Amino acid sequence: MRILLMILALLIPSSVAVRAETTLPTEVEKIDVKLAEHQAAVTFLGLTTGEATLVQGPNGENILINIGGQGELSELEGWLSLYNVKELSTLILTNNGEKISIEKIGKLWKKYNIKEIVTTPEVSSLLTREKSNQMPITVWNEGTKKEILPEMFAYVQFLGNQKNEGMDLMLRFFKHNLFLMTSFSQRAEQELLAKNLEDIHVFKIPYTFTKDSLSDQLIQTLNPQISILFGAEEEQLDQDLLRDLQGIWSEVYFTKKHGTVTIKFTESNYEIITIPLKDAE
Repeated sequence: MRILLMILALLIPSSVAVRAETTLPTEVEKIDVKLAEHQAAVTFLGLTTGEATLVQGPNGENILINIGGQGELSELEGWLSLYNVKELSTLILTNNGEKISIEKIGKLWKKYNIKEIVTTPEVSSLLTREKSNQMPITVWNEGTKKEILPEMFAYVQFLGNQKNEGMDLMLRFFKHNLFLMTSFSQRAEQELLAKNLEDIHVFKIPYTFTKDSLSDQLIQTLNPQISILFGAEEEQLDQDLLRDLQGIWSEVYFTKKHGTVTIKFTESNYEIITIPLKDAE
């Protein structure tokens, strides 16, 4: 069952410091997703550049997947504050190709008391290059399976080190499948097609994908109910890809258009919450 809720139902009084250059909505003070047992929330943050996904469980743990692009760290921190995130148990970095800011990662590690940084071998090498770096880094390999939150498992479906490749994750929460795709090389697609990934509830499309990099066959195989695109404007999107998604009746959300998108999961259902960005208010 799909339910579209406006964010007003989730507000509780508080205050957030907001910088002038930010996508943070000025009318929203705090967001409490109110997770009970056997529930989880996944939030695709509407940052100015890059992508970042917040995963929250009923045990109070917060996991951040990627940290956005070259924008101000204060914007990401503002969104985390909006969702009442004070600590992060895990930071997962899936992108090899984007410029990695060791300084930004270090600031997040200290501020949010991050217990573990999970990433690819390539990014791990960059982060451990400095001997003074004390950040706790774990490398995941293709085939790795971990329980990251109560009843939520992460599976590494593909891990590549060539151009347009990184770590592709499947998150599974009860019957819900969320595919967070980073790679968009032909090699990655062929390996993913061979895995017969089907009945995807949420498909996070690669942030920097290029025209014709995702085939109709892949879209048909994944058959996502919901598709999330960071950064891209609807008119800038590969129209063939958009037609492919519309052809399978996938609900397409653009963070530039719809804002931050939170999906709250129970054992059998989910609801979608959108938070308009500052410029869209």
